[in-house]
Amino acid sequence: MIGSHDPRLITIAQELARTAGRKLDEYEFQMLYGIRGDEHLRLAAEGHRMRVYTAYGTDWYGYFMRRLAEKPANLRFFARSLVSRG
Repeated sequence: MIGSHDPRLITIAQELARTAGRKLDEYEFQMLYGIRGDEHLRLAAEGHRMRVYTAYGTDWYGYFMRRLAEKPANLRFFARSLVSRG
């Protein structure tokens, strides 16, 4: 399992998996919903397993606020997501 949105880390992980002889069904990428959706689609189109995590239910707001507190730049991702969905 590779959980990252960082393009460099994704490339490194792909290379390590290839070097180790891992097949596409032997590992997966995991990312948060709303962040780098183009990368979700690209990885899936290449045949990689792709899981997208989304917060839902009664505790979604608390989760969202904790993510903002950890990294205020996440607000930019959230705002861009809202605007792009118009």
